[in-house]
Amino acid sequence: MKRIFPFLTPYRIAITIALALMLMELAVELVQPLLIAKIIDDGILQQDLSVVMLWGGVLIGCSFVAFFAGVTNSFYSSHVSQSFGFDIRKSLYDKVQAFSFTNFTKFPTSSLITRLTNDVTMLQNTVFMSLRIMMRAPLLVIGSVILAFIVHPGLALVLVISVPVLLFFLIFIMSKAGNLFKQVQERVDHVNNVMQENLVGIRLIKAFLRARHEMNRFKKSSEVLMDKTVKALRLIEVTMPIILLLMNASILVILWMGSVEVAANQASVGDVVAIVNYATRMTGALSIVTMIIMVFSRAKASGSRISDVLETDIDLVDREASENFMINHGAISFDNVSFRYPGTNTNVLRNLSFSIKAGERVSILGATGSGKSTLFQLIPRLYDVDEGEIRIDHQDISSFKLEHLRQQIGFVPQEAMLFTGSVRENIAWGDLNASFEEIKAAAERAQIHDTIMKLPKKYDTLLGQKGVNLSGGQKQRLSIARALVRKPAILLMDDSTSALDMKTEAKLLEALNDLSCTTVMITQKISTTMASDHILLLDEGELLAQGSHQELLKTSPLYLKIVESQIGKEALTLVQRGN
Repeated sequence: MKRIFPFLTPYRIAITIALALMLMELAVELVQPLLIAKIIDDGILQQDLSVVMLWGGVLIGCSFVAFFAGVTNSFYSSHVSQSFGFDIRKSLYDKVQAFSFTNFTKFPTSSLITRLTNDVTMLQNTVFMSLRIMMRAPLLVIGSVILAFIVHPGLALVLVISVPVLLFFLIFIMSKAGNLFKQVQERVDHVNNVMQENLVGIRLIKAFLRARHEMNRFKKSSEVLMDKTVKALRLIEVTMPIILLLMNASILVILWMGSVEVAANQASVGDVVAIVNYATRMTGALSIVTMIIMVFSRAKASGSRISDVLETDIDLVDREASENFMINHGAISFDNVSFRYPGTNTNVLRNLSFSIKAGERVSILGATGSGKSTLFQLIPRLYDVDEGEIRIDHQDISSFKLEHLRQQIGFVPQEAMLFTGSVRENIAWGDLNASFEEIKAAAERAQIHDTIMKLPKKYDTLLGQKGVNLSGGQKQRLSIARALVRKPAILLMDDSTSALDMKTEAKLLEALNDLSCTTVMITQKISTTMASDHILLLDEGELLAQGSHQELLKTSPLYLKIVESQIGKEALTLVQRGN
Protein backbone atom coordinates (compact mmCIF):
# COMPACT_ATOMS: atom_id res chain seq x y z
CA MET A 1 0.00 0.00 0.00
CA LYS A 2 2.99 2.33 0.45
CA ARG A 3 3.18 2.54 -3.34
CA ILE A 4 -0.47 3.65 -3.49
CA PHE A 5 -0.58 6.44 -0.89
CA PRO A 6 1.51 8.97 -2.90
CA PHE A 7 -1.32 9.14 -5.45
CA LEU A 8 -3.37 10.96 -2.80
CA THR A 9 -0.76 13.71 -2.28
CA PRO A 10 -2.05 16.10 -5.02
CA TYR A 11 -5.45 16.17 -3.31
CA ARG A 12 -4.38 16.93 0.25
CA ILE A 13 -6.36 20.23 0.31
CA ALA A 14 -9.57 18.50 -0.77
CA ILE A 15 -8.83 15.67 1.70
CA THR A 16 -8.31 18.21 4.50
CA ILE A 17 -11.63 19.90 3.70
CA ALA A 18 -13.43 16.54 3.57
CA LEU A 19 -11.93 15.48 6.91
CA ALA A 20 -12.79 18.83 8.51
CA LEU A 21 -16.40 18.47 7.38
CA MET A 22 -16.45 14.89 8.61
CA LEU A 23 -15.19 16.06 12.02
CA MET A 24 -17.88 18.75 12.06
CA GLU A 25 -20.52 16.11 11.37
CA LEU A 26 -18.95 13.87 14.05
CA ALA A 27 -18.91 16.69 16.62
CA VAL A 28 -22.63 17.26 16.14
CA GLU A 29 -23.31 13.55 16.60
CA LEU A 30 -21.24 13.45 19.80
CA VAL A 31 -22.89 16.58 21.24
CA GLN A 32 -26.44 15.40 20.58
CA PRO A 33 -26.63 12.95 23.58
CA LEU A 34 -25.46 15.77 25.89
CA LEU A 35 -28.22 18.05 24.54
CA ILE A 36 -30.79 15.29 24.94
CA ALA A 37 -29.64 14.73 28.54
CA LYS A 38 -30.02 18.45 29.28
CA ILE A 39 -33.52 18.52 27.74
CA ILE A 40 -34.54 15.53 29.91
CA ASP A 41 -33.01 16.74 33.20
CA ASP A 42 -33.66 20.51 32.97
CA GLY A 43 -36.71 20.52 30.74
CA ILE A 44 -38.90 17.43 30.81
CA LEU A 45 -38.29 16.35 34.43
CA GLN A 46 -38.59 19.97 35.62
CA GLN A 47 -41.60 20.53 33.32
CA ASP A 48 -39.93 23.66 31.94
CA LEU A 49 -41.11 24.04 28.33
CA SER A 50 -38.79 27.00 27.64
CA VAL A 51 -35.73 24.82 28.28
CA VAL A 52 -37.13 22.12 25.99
CA MET A 53 -37.77 24.71 23.24
CA LEU A 54 -34.35 26.35 23.64
CA TRP A 55 -32.21 23.23 23.59
CA GLY A 56 -34.56 21.50 21.15
CA GLY A 57 -33.95 24.39 18.75
CA VAL A 58 -30.17 24.03 19.26
CA LEU A 59 -30.52 20.31 18.54
CA ILE A 60 -32.37 20.99 15.29
CA GLY A 61 -29.82 23.65 14.31
CA CYS A 62 -26.98 21.21 14.91
CA SER A 63 -28.79 18.68 12.68
CA PHE A 64 -28.86 21.20 9.83
CA VAL A 65 -25.14 21.88 10.31
CA ALA A 66 -24.48 18.12 10.18
CA PHE A 67 -26.62 17.84 7.02
CA PHE A 68 -24.68 20.62 5.27
CA ALA A 69 -21.33 19.15 6.37
CA GLY A 70 -22.36 15.67 5.17
CA VAL A 71 -23.47 16.82 1.70
CA THR A 72 -20.36 18.94 1.17
CA ASN A 73 -18.14 16.15 2.48
CA SER A 74 -19.66 13.78 -0.10
CA PHE A 75 -18.74 16.23 -2.88
CA TYR A 76 -15.08 16.51 -1.84
CA SER A 77 -14.82 12.77 -1.10
CA SER A 78 -16.13 11.98 -4.58
CA HIS A 79 -13.70 14.46 -6.15
CA VAL A 80 -10.71 12.91 -4.36
CA SER A 81 -11.72 9.29 -5.01
CA GLN A 82 -12.52 9.79 -8.71
CA SER A 83 -9.33 11.78 -9.34
CA PHE A 84 -7.28 9.25 -7.38
CA GLY A 85 -8.80 6.41 -9.40
CA PHE A 86 -8.05 8.21 -12.66
CA ASP A 87 -4.42 8.89 -11.70
CA ILE A 88 -3.67 5.39 -10.50
CA ARG A 89 -5.35 3.79 -13.53
CA LYS A 90 -3.37 6.06 -15.87
CA SER A 91 -0.07 5.28 -14.11
CA LEU A 92 -0.87 1.59 -14.18
CA TYR A 93 -1.70 1.70 -17.89
CA ASP A 94 1.43 3.74 -18.67
CA LYS A 95 3.51 1.16 -16.81
CA VAL A 96 1.92 -1.70 -18.74
CA GLN A 97 2.59 0.13 -22.02
CA ALA A 98 6.27 0.35 -21.05
CA PHE A 99 6.47 -3.40 -20.30
CA SER A 100 8.81 -5.54 -22.32
CA PHE A 101 7.63 -8.90 -23.64
CA THR A 102 9.47 -10.49 -20.72
CA ASN A 103 7.38 -8.49 -18.24
CA PHE A 104 4.18 -9.64 -19.95
CA THR A 105 5.06 -13.27 -19.24
CA LYS A 106 4.72 -12.49 -15.51
CA PHE A 107 1.25 -10.96 -15.78
CA PRO A 108 -1.40 -12.69 -17.93
CA THR A 109 -3.62 -10.36 -19.96
CA SER A 110 -6.71 -11.29 -17.93
CA SER A 111 -4.88 -10.41 -14.70
CA LEU A 112 -3.83 -6.99 -16.01
CA ILE A 113 -7.42 -6.27 -17.07
CA THR A 114 -8.67 -7.15 -13.57
CA ARG A 115 -6.03 -4.93 -11.96
CA LEU A 116 -6.88 -2.01 -14.24
CA THR A 117 -10.61 -2.34 -13.59
CA ASN A 118 -11.77 -4.22 -10.47
CA ASP A 119 -8.72 -3.53 -8.32
CA VAL A 120 -8.55 0.19 -9.13
CA THR A 121 -12.31 0.54 -8.55
CA MET A 122 -11.91 -1.19 -5.18
CA LEU A 123 -9.24 1.31 -4.09
CA GLN A 124 -11.27 4.20 -5.45
CA ASN A 125 -14.34 3.16 -3.43
CA THR A 126 -12.17 2.67 -0.35
CA VAL A 127 -10.87 6.24 -0.56
CA PHE A 128 -14.41 7.59 -0.89
CA MET A 129 -15.72 5.58 2.03
CA SER A 130 -12.68 6.45 4.16
CA LEU A 131 -13.31 10.16 3.77
CA ARG A 132 -17.06 9.78 4.12
CA ILE A 133 -17.70 7.22 6.89
CA MET A 134 -14.76 4.91 7.58
CA MET A 135 -12.69 7.36 9.61
CA ARG A 136 -15.83 8.61 11.29
CA ALA A 137 -16.70 5.19 12.77
CA PRO A 138 -13.54 4.68 14.91
CA LEU A 139 -13.52 8.36 15.92
CA LEU A 140 -17.15 8.06 16.97
CA VAL A 141 -16.25 5.09 19.19
CA ILE A 142 -13.32 6.95 20.79
CA GLY A 143 -15.29 10.19 21.19
CA SER A 144 -18.27 8.35 22.69
CA VAL A 145 -16.06 6.68 25.33
CA ILE A 146 -14.42 10.01 26.26
CA LEU A 147 -17.70 11.92 26.54
CA ALA A 148 -19.32 9.02 28.40
CA PHE A 149 -16.52 9.38 30.99
CA ILE A 150 -17.24 13.08 31.26
CA VAL A 151 -20.95 12.38 31.81
CA HIS A 152 -20.51 9.54 34.36
CA PRO A 153 -17.16 7.69 34.81
CA GLY A 154 -18.73 4.75 36.66
CA LEU A 155 -21.19 3.85 33.90
CA ALA A 156 -18.61 4.57 31.19
CA LEU A 157 -16.35 1.89 32.69
CA VAL A 158 -18.59 -0.75 31.08
CA LEU A 159 -17.73 0.64 27.63
CA VAL A 160 -14.01 0.83 28.48
CA ILE A 161 -14.01 -2.91 29.15
CA SER A 162 -16.07 -4.04 26.13
CA VAL A 163 -14.61 -1.81 23.38
CA PRO A 164 -10.94 -3.05 23.52
CA VAL A 165 -12.15 -6.67 23.40
CA LEU A 166 -14.13 -5.90 20.24
CA LEU A 167 -11.23 -3.98 18.65
CA PHE A 168 -8.78 -6.87 19.12
CA PHE A 169 -11.36 -9.23 17.67
CA LEU A 170 -11.90 -6.98 14.64
CA ILE A 171 -8.15 -6.63 13.97
CA PHE A 172 -7.84 -10.44 14.00
CA ILE A 173 -10.75 -10.76 11.54
CA MET A 174 -9.21 -8.12 9.25
CA SER A 175 -5.87 -9.97 9.00
CA LYS A 176 -7.64 -13.25 8.15
CA ALA A 177 -9.98 -11.59 5.67
CA GLY A 178 -7.11 -9.87 3.81
CA ASN A 179 -5.62 -13.21 2.72
CA LEU A 180 -9.02 -14.58 1.74
CA PHE A 181 -9.90 -11.59 -0.44
CA LYS A 182 -6.51 -11.79 -2.16
CA GLN A 183 -7.42 -15.34 -3.17
CA VAL A 184 -10.79 -14.06 -4.39
CA GLN A 185 -9.11 -11.50 -6.69
CA GLU A 186 -6.79 -14.19 -8.05
CA ARG A 187 -9.81 -16.33 -8.88
CA VAL A 188 -11.39 -13.31 -10.62
CA ASP A 189 -8.25 -13.28 -12.81
CA HIS A 190 -8.83 -16.93 -13.66
CA VAL A 191 -12.51 -16.42 -14.52
CA ASN A 192 -11.58 -13.45 -16.73
CA ASN A 193 -8.93 -15.55 -18.45
CA VAL A 194 -11.42 -18.32 -19.28
CA MET A 195 -13.96 -15.76 -20.47
CA GLN A 196 -11.39 -13.95 -22.63
CA GLU A 197 -10.26 -17.18 -24.28
CA ASN A 198 -13.89 -18.11 -25.00
CA LEU A 199 -14.78 -14.76 -26.56
CA VAL A 200 -11.62 -14.61 -28.67
CA GLY A 201 -12.05 -18.18 -29.91
CA ILE A 202 -15.85 -18.16 -30.28
CA ARG A 203 -15.72 -19.05 -33.99
CA LEU A 204 -13.51 -22.05 -33.34
CA ILE A 205 -15.71 -23.12 -30.43
CA LYS A 206 -18.79 -23.08 -32.64
CA ALA A 207 -17.02 -24.82 -35.52
CA PHE A 208 -15.86 -27.66 -33.24
CA LEU A 209 -19.16 -27.78 -31.29
CA ARG A 210 -17.27 -27.27 -28.04
CA ALA A 211 -19.75 -24.84 -26.47
CA ARG A 212 -20.84 -27.33 -23.80
CA HIS A 213 -17.22 -28.13 -22.90
CA GLU A 214 -16.38 -24.44 -22.58
CA MET A 215 -19.52 -23.75 -20.53
CA ASN A 216 -18.47 -26.49 -18.11
CA ARG A 217 -14.96 -25.02 -17.89
CA PHE A 218 -16.39 -21.58 -17.17
CA LYS A 219 -18.82 -23.06 -14.64
CA LYS A 220 -16.01 -24.81 -12.74
CA SER A 221 -13.93 -21.63 -12.64
CA SER A 222 -16.93 -19.58 -11.48
CA GLU A 223 -17.77 -22.16 -8.79
CA VAL A 224 -14.28 -21.90 -7.32
CA LEU A 225 -14.63 -18.08 -7.31
CA MET A 226 -18.02 -18.39 -5.62
CA ASP A 227 -16.64 -20.76 -2.96
CA LYS A 228 -13.72 -18.45 -2.18
CA THR A 229 -16.02 -15.41 -2.00
CA VAL A 230 -18.53 -17.18 0.23
CA LYS A 231 -15.73 -18.29 2.57
CA ALA A 232 -14.45 -14.70 2.87
CA LEU A 233 -17.91 -13.19 3.35
CA ARG A 234 -18.87 -15.85 5.89
CA LEU A 235 -15.89 -14.83 8.01
CA ILE A 236 -16.93 -11.18 7.79
CA GLU A 237 -20.54 -11.94 8.66
CA VAL A 238 -19.44 -13.59 11.94
CA THR A 239 -18.36 -10.20 13.28
CA MET A 240 -21.81 -8.56 13.23
CA PRO A 241 -23.61 -10.94 15.66
CA ILE A 242 -20.65 -10.87 18.07
CA ILE A 243 -20.57 -7.06 18.04
CA LEU A 244 -24.32 -6.84 18.67
CA LEU A 245 -24.19 -9.48 21.42
CA LEU A 246 -21.41 -7.75 23.36
CA MET A 247 -22.71 -4.20 22.88
CA ASN A 248 -26.31 -5.09 23.75
CA ALA A 249 -25.05 -6.88 26.87
CA SER A 250 -23.11 -3.70 27.73
CA ILE A 251 -26.27 -1.59 27.33
CA LEU A 252 -28.19 -3.93 29.66
CA VAL A 253 -25.43 -3.63 32.26
CA ILE A 254 -25.46 0.18 31.91
CA LEU A 255 -29.26 0.27 32.36
CA TRP A 256 -29.08 -1.96 35.46
CA MET A 257 -26.20 0.01 37.00
CA GLY A 258 -27.85 3.28 35.96
CA SER A 259 -31.08 2.43 37.76
CA VAL A 260 -29.09 1.75 40.92
CA GLU A 261 -27.19 5.07 40.54
CA VAL A 262 -30.38 7.05 39.92
CA ALA A 263 -32.04 5.48 42.96
CA ALA A 264 -29.02 6.49 45.07
CA ASN A 265 -29.08 10.05 43.60
CA GLN A 266 -25.55 9.53 42.22
CA ALA A 267 -26.69 9.91 38.60
CA SER A 268 -29.52 11.65 36.79
CA VAL A 269 -31.90 10.09 34.31
CA GLY A 270 -30.34 12.29 31.64
CA ASP A 271 -26.89 10.89 32.44
CA VAL A 272 -28.12 7.32 32.00
CA VAL A 273 -29.91 8.21 28.75
CA ALA A 274 -26.74 9.92 27.46
CA ILE A 275 -24.54 6.89 28.26
CA VAL A 276 -27.05 4.53 26.65
CA ASN A 277 -27.20 6.87 23.64
CA TYR A 278 -23.43 6.77 23.30
CA ALA A 279 -23.44 2.97 23.63
CA THR A 280 -26.12 2.73 20.91
CA ARG A 281 -24.13 5.01 18.61
CA MET A 282 -21.02 2.94 19.25
CA THR A 283 -22.98 -0.20 18.36
CA GLY A 284 -23.93 1.39 15.03
CA ALA A 285 -20.33 2.53 14.46
CA LEU A 286 -18.91 -0.89 15.25
CA SER A 287 -21.48 -2.44 12.91
CA ILE A 288 -20.09 -0.21 10.17
CA VAL A 289 -16.66 -1.57 11.10
CA THR A 290 -17.84 -4.94 9.73
CA MET A 291 -18.21 -3.34 6.32
CA ILE A 292 -14.94 -1.46 6.84
CA ILE A 293 -13.12 -4.74 7.45
CA MET A 294 -14.45 -6.19 4.23
CA VAL A 295 -13.67 -3.09 2.17
CA PHE A 296 -10.20 -2.60 3.67
CA SER A 297 -9.37 -6.30 3.31
CA ARG A 298 -10.28 -6.23 -0.36
CA ALA A 299 -8.50 -2.88 -0.78
CA LYS A 300 -5.37 -4.32 0.80
CA ALA A 301 -5.43 -7.25 -1.63
CA SER A 302 -6.11 -4.93 -4.59
CA GLY A 303 -3.41 -2.48 -3.49
CA SER A 304 -0.88 -5.30 -3.27
CA ARG A 305 -1.75 -6.49 -6.79
CA ILE A 306 -1.51 -2.98 -8.23
CA SER A 307 1.80 -2.39 -6.43
CA ASP A 308 3.15 -5.59 -7.98
CA VAL A 309 2.67 -4.04 -11.41
CA LEU A 310 3.89 -0.55 -10.51
CA GLU A 311 7.02 -1.90 -8.81
CA THR A 312 7.94 -4.31 -11.60
CA ASP A 313 11.34 -3.53 -13.06
CA ILE A 314 11.21 -3.05 -16.83
CA ASP A 315 14.13 -5.07 -18.16
CA LEU A 316 14.30 -3.43 -21.59
CA VAL A 317 14.96 0.32 -21.49
CA ASP A 318 17.24 2.89 -23.11
CA ARG A 319 20.87 2.42 -22.22
CA GLU A 320 22.64 5.27 -20.44
CA ALA A 321 24.79 5.90 -23.50
CA SER A 322 21.83 5.87 -25.94
CA GLU A 323 21.84 8.71 -28.44
CA ASN A 324 19.37 10.28 -30.86
CA PHE A 325 20.66 8.29 -33.82
CA MET A 326 18.54 8.21 -36.98
CA ILE A 327 18.42 5.34 -39.47
CA ASN A 328 19.78 7.00 -42.60
CA HIS A 329 20.25 4.03 -44.93
CA GLY A 330 18.88 0.88 -43.30
CA ALA A 331 21.83 -1.51 -43.54
CA ILE A 332 21.45 -4.37 -41.03
CA SER A 333 24.10 -6.76 -39.74
CA PHE A 334 24.02 -9.62 -37.23
CA ASP A 335 27.33 -10.56 -35.65
CA ASN A 336 27.37 -13.95 -33.82
CA VAL A 337 23.93 -13.31 -32.34
CA SER A 338 22.53 -15.88 -29.91
CA PHE A 339 19.22 -15.58 -28.06
CA ARG A 340 17.05 -17.55 -25.66
CA TYR A 341 13.69 -16.54 -24.30
CA PRO A 342 13.70 -15.49 -20.62
CA GLY A 343 13.14 -18.41 -18.28
CA THR A 344 14.37 -21.00 -20.81
CA ASN A 345 17.72 -22.70 -21.29
CA THR A 346 17.58 -23.43 -25.01
CA ASN A 347 18.93 -20.98 -27.57
CA VAL A 348 16.35 -20.11 -30.24
CA LEU A 349 19.09 -18.45 -32.34
CA ARG A 350 22.72 -19.60 -32.33
CA ASN A 351 25.75 -17.68 -33.60
CA LEU A 352 23.79 -15.94 -36.32
CA SER A 353 25.87 -13.75 -38.65
CA PHE A 354 24.80 -12.04 -41.88
CA SER A 355 24.63 -8.61 -43.49
CA ILE A 356 21.82 -6.86 -45.37
CA LYS A 357 22.69 -3.93 -47.58
CA ALA A 358 20.70 -0.70 -47.45
CA GLY A 359 17.71 -0.79 -49.80
CA GLU A 360 17.87 -4.55 -50.35
CA ARG A 361 14.86 -6.83 -50.33
CA VAL A 362 15.65 -9.91 -48.27
CA SER A 363 13.54 -13.03 -47.75
CA ILE A 364 13.92 -15.27 -44.71
CA LEU A 365 12.91 -18.86 -45.26
CA GLY A 366 12.76 -21.78 -42.86
CA ALA A 367 10.61 -24.39 -41.20
CA THR A 368 8.30 -23.64 -38.29
CA GLY A 369 10.37 -23.06 -35.15
CA SER A 370 13.53 -22.17 -37.03
CA GLY A 371 13.71 -18.74 -35.33
CA LYS A 372 12.44 -16.45 -38.11
CA SER A 373 9.95 -14.43 -36.04
CA THR A 374 12.40 -14.29 -33.13
CA LEU A 375 15.00 -12.75 -35.44
CA PHE A 376 12.45 -10.09 -36.43
CA GLN A 377 11.69 -9.21 -32.81
CA LEU A 378 15.37 -8.55 -32.10
CA ILE A 379 15.74 -5.84 -34.77
CA PRO A 380 13.41 -3.25 -33.10
CA ARG A 381 14.68 -4.43 -29.68
CA LEU A 382 11.48 -6.10 -28.54
CA TYR A 383 14.00 -8.41 -26.87
CA ASP A 384 17.71 -7.93 -26.24
CA VAL A 385 20.26 -10.40 -27.54
CA ASP A 386 22.08 -12.69 -25.09
CA GLU A 387 25.28 -12.79 -27.10
CA GLY A 388 26.64 -10.97 -30.13
CA GLU A 389 25.62 -7.66 -31.63
CA ILE A 390 23.01 -6.30 -34.05
CA ARG A 391 23.95 -3.16 -35.97
CA ILE A 392 21.94 -0.77 -38.12
CA ASP A 393 23.99 1.58 -40.30
CA HIS A 394 27.06 0.28 -38.42
CA GLN A 395 25.64 1.38 -35.03
CA ASP A 396 24.82 -1.12 -32.29
CA ILE A 397 21.02 -0.96 -31.92
CA SER A 398 21.42 -0.68 -28.14
CA SER A 399 22.98 2.75 -28.74
CA PHE A 400 19.71 3.99 -30.31
CA LYS A 401 16.97 5.38 -28.12
CA LEU A 402 14.11 2.88 -28.30
CA GLU A 403 11.62 5.51 -29.45
CA HIS A 404 13.82 6.68 -32.31
CA LEU A 405 14.72 3.14 -33.36
CA ARG A 406 11.12 1.92 -33.52
CA GLN A 407 9.78 5.11 -35.12
CA GLN A 408 11.82 4.34 -38.22
CA ILE A 409 10.83 0.69 -38.54
CA GLY A 410 7.60 -0.49 -40.18
CA PHE A 411 6.50 -3.78 -38.62
CA VAL A 412 3.83 -6.05 -40.13
CA PRO A 413 3.11 -8.91 -37.69
CA GLN A 414 2.30 -12.48 -38.62
CA GLU A 415 -1.25 -12.11 -37.32
CA ALA A 416 -2.94 -9.02 -38.73
CA MET A 417 -4.14 -6.95 -35.78
CA LEU A 418 -6.72 -4.25 -36.49
CA PHE A 419 -8.54 -1.99 -34.05
CA THR A 420 -12.15 -0.92 -33.67
CA GLY A 421 -12.50 2.23 -35.75
CA SER A 422 -12.59 3.33 -39.36
CA VAL A 423 -10.36 2.09 -42.19
CA ARG A 424 -8.71 5.53 -42.28
CA GLU A 425 -7.97 5.42 -38.54
CA ASN A 426 -6.48 1.93 -38.78
CA ILE A 427 -4.05 2.96 -41.52
CA ALA A 428 -3.25 6.28 -39.82
CA TRP A 429 -2.49 4.34 -36.64
CA GLY A 430 0.98 3.86 -38.17
CA ASP A 431 1.46 7.65 -38.32
CA LEU A 432 -1.14 9.82 -36.62
CA ASN A 433 0.14 12.89 -38.50
CA ALA A 434 -0.34 11.31 -41.94
CA SER A 435 -2.49 13.26 -44.41
CA PHE A 436 -5.32 11.61 -46.32
CA GLU A 437 -3.18 11.62 -49.46
CA GLU A 438 -0.43 9.73 -47.62
CA ILE A 439 -2.98 7.26 -46.25
CA LYS A 440 -4.38 6.72 -49.75
CA ALA A 441 -0.88 6.28 -51.24
CA ALA A 442 -0.03 3.65 -48.60
CA ALA A 443 -3.29 1.81 -49.34
CA GLU A 444 -2.56 1.85 -53.07
CA ARG A 445 0.91 0.38 -52.53
CA ALA A 446 -0.58 -2.27 -50.24
CA GLN A 447 -3.12 -3.16 -52.99
CA ILE A 448 -6.10 -2.46 -50.72
CA HIS A 449 -7.29 0.90 -52.11
CA ASP A 450 -9.69 -0.60 -54.69
CA THR A 451 -11.23 -2.84 -52.01
CA ILE A 452 -11.67 0.12 -49.68
CA MET A 453 -13.46 2.13 -52.38
CA LYS A 454 -16.06 -0.67 -52.65
CA LEU A 455 -16.87 -0.48 -48.93
CA PRO A 456 -20.10 1.34 -47.91
CA LYS A 457 -18.35 4.45 -46.57
CA LYS A 458 -14.99 3.87 -48.24
CA TYR A 459 -12.18 5.06 -45.92
CA ASP A 460 -14.70 6.00 -43.23
CA THR A 461 -16.16 2.50 -43.03
CA LEU A 462 -16.08 1.22 -39.47
CA LEU A 463 -14.30 -2.04 -38.76
CA GLY A 464 -15.35 -4.46 -36.04
CA GLN A 465 -12.94 -5.58 -33.33
CA LYS A 466 -9.85 -7.14 -34.92
CA GLY A 467 -11.42 -6.43 -38.35
CA VAL A 468 -13.93 -9.28 -38.12
CA ASN A 469 -15.83 -7.92 -41.15
CA LEU A 470 -12.78 -8.32 -43.44
CA SER A 471 -11.15 -11.35 -45.04
CA GLY A 472 -7.71 -12.55 -44.02
CA GLY A 473 -6.08 -11.09 -47.13
CA GLN A 474 -7.79 -7.73 -46.65
CA LYS A 475 -6.63 -7.54 -43.05
CA GLN A 476 -3.06 -8.35 -44.09
CA ARG A 477 -3.05 -5.62 -46.73
CA LEU A 478 -4.43 -3.06 -44.26
CA SER A 479 -1.65 -4.03 -41.85
CA ILE A 480 0.88 -3.52 -44.63
CA ALA A 481 -0.62 -0.10 -45.46
CA ARG A 482 -0.36 0.84 -41.77
CA ALA A 483 3.38 0.05 -41.87
CA LEU A 484 3.95 1.81 -45.20
CA VAL A 485 2.31 5.08 -44.09
CA ARG A 486 5.19 5.48 -41.62
CA LYS A 487 7.60 5.79 -44.58
CA PRO A 488 10.00 3.50 -42.72
CA ALA A 489 13.71 3.16 -43.27
CA ILE A 490 13.35 -0.57 -42.56
CA LEU A 491 10.22 -2.60 -43.38
CA LEU A 492 9.76 -5.92 -41.56
CA MET A 493 7.03 -8.23 -42.90
CA ASP A 494 6.45 -11.39 -40.89
CA ASP A 495 4.77 -13.83 -43.30
CA SER A 496 2.25 -11.08 -43.97
CA THR A 497 1.40 -12.07 -47.55
CA SER A 498 0.37 -15.65 -46.73
CA ALA A 499 -3.34 -14.94 -47.43
CA LEU A 500 -2.69 -13.12 -50.71
CA ASP A 501 -3.09 -14.76 -54.11
CA MET A 502 -0.07 -14.79 -56.40
CA LYS A 503 -1.37 -11.98 -58.62
CA THR A 504 -2.04 -9.60 -55.73
CA GLU A 505 1.26 -10.48 -54.09
CA ALA A 506 3.13 -9.81 -57.35
CA LYS A 507 1.53 -6.35 -57.59
CA LEU A 508 2.39 -5.65 -53.97
CA LEU A 509 6.03 -6.65 -54.41
CA GLU A 510 6.25 -4.54 -57.56
CA ALA A 511 4.82 -1.54 -55.67
CA LEU A 512 7.40 -2.00 -52.92
CA ASN A 513 10.17 -1.51 -55.50
CA ASP A 514 9.36 2.20 -55.46
CA LEU A 515 10.29 2.43 -51.77
CA SER A 516 13.77 3.44 -50.70
CA CYS A 517 13.65 1.34 -47.54
CA THR A 518 15.32 -1.94 -46.68
CA THR A 519 12.67 -4.68 -46.81
CA VAL A 520 13.00 -7.92 -44.86
CA MET A 521 10.27 -10.53 -45.39
CA ILE A 522 9.60 -13.81 -43.65
CA THR A 523 7.90 -16.04 -46.17
CA GLN A 524 7.10 -19.61 -47.12
CA LYS A 525 6.44 -18.73 -50.77
CA ILE A 526 9.10 -19.35 -53.38
CA SER A 527 7.40 -16.73 -55.57
CA THR A 528 8.41 -14.18 -52.93
CA THR A 529 11.99 -15.38 -52.56
CA MET A 530 12.46 -15.33 -56.33
CA ALA A 531 11.69 -11.58 -56.29
CA SER A 532 14.23 -10.92 -53.52
CA ASP A 533 17.80 -9.66 -53.77
CA HIS A 534 18.99 -11.95 -51.02
CA ILE A 535 17.66 -15.03 -49.20
CA LEU A 536 18.48 -16.30 -45.71
CA LEU A 537 17.69 -19.96 -45.05
CA LEU A 538 17.31 -20.78 -41.35
CA ASP A 539 17.11 -24.18 -39.70
CA GLU A 540 16.75 -24.70 -35.92
CA GLY A 541 18.08 -21.25 -35.10
CA GLU A 542 21.14 -21.42 -37.34
CA LEU A 543 21.88 -19.85 -40.71
CA LEU A 544 22.01 -22.82 -43.03
CA ALA A 545 22.60 -20.94 -46.28
CA GLN A 546 22.34 -17.49 -47.85
CA GLY A 547 22.49 -16.00 -51.32
CA SER A 548 20.28 -15.17 -54.28
CA HIS A 549 17.62 -17.52 -55.61
CA GLN A 550 19.89 -18.82 -58.35
CA GLU A 551 22.86 -19.25 -56.01
CA LEU A 552 20.85 -21.27 -53.50
CA LEU A 553 19.46 -23.51 -56.25
CA LYS A 554 23.06 -24.50 -56.94
CA THR A 555 24.45 -24.61 -53.38
CA SER A 556 21.62 -25.60 -51.01
CA PRO A 557 19.96 -29.03 -51.26
CA LEU A 558 17.31 -27.94 -48.72
CA TYR A 559 16.37 -24.84 -50.73
CA LEU A 560 16.25 -26.95 -53.90
CA LYS A 561 13.90 -29.37 -52.14
CA ILE A 562 11.62 -26.52 -50.98
CA VAL A 563 11.44 -25.05 -54.48
CA GLU A 564 10.70 -28.46 -55.98
CA SER A 565 7.89 -29.07 -53.45
CA GLN A 566 6.18 -25.80 -54.45
CA ILE A 567 6.61 -25.53 -58.21
CA GLY A 568 7.11 -29.18 -59.14
CA LYS A 569 10.08 -31.13 -60.44
CA GLU A 570 9.37 -30.46 -64.12
CA ALA A 571 8.95 -26.73 -63.63
CA LEU A 572 12.16 -26.65 -61.59
CA THR A 573 14.03 -28.38 -64.42
CA LEU A 574 12.76 -25.78 -66.89
CA VAL A 575 13.81 -22.96 -64.56
CA GLN A 576 17.29 -24.44 -64.19
CA ARG A 577 17.66 -24.94 -67.94
CA GLY A 578 16.54 -21.38 -68.58
CA ASN A 579 19.34 -20.15 -66.41
